[in-house]
Amino acid sequence: MGMMRRRRRRRTLVRATAGTAIVAGTAGAVHHHQAKKWAKDDYEQQQMAQQQYEDDADYDEPAPAAAPAAEPDLTAQLQQLANLHSQGVLSDEEFASAKAKLLAG
Repeated sequence: MGMMRRRRRRRTLVRATAGTAIVAGTAGAVHHHQAKKWAKDDYEQQQMAQQQYEDDADYDEPAPAAAPAAEPDLTAQLQQLANLHSQGVLSDEEFASAKAKLLAG
């Protein structure tokens, strides 16, 4: 009877070891699967970030709008004064005075 007990203990030990190996193997497979999934997710996030960076780098900012001229072009103003003078709206004195102001700044 002493022999039988030893054999039973060995079988129990073998069964426990095999069960542990199955559990450990399954856990290892699950961990491996999760690690691959996380690596894929990280890779996709890096690709998206790289694409966003490249899109931002390719973005050309619009040229600033030309500031509206506070004063019309000096030549245009002189031309307008000359037209008013030739139409008789401005006298010779008024034309000379307005022209002097424009040229003086």
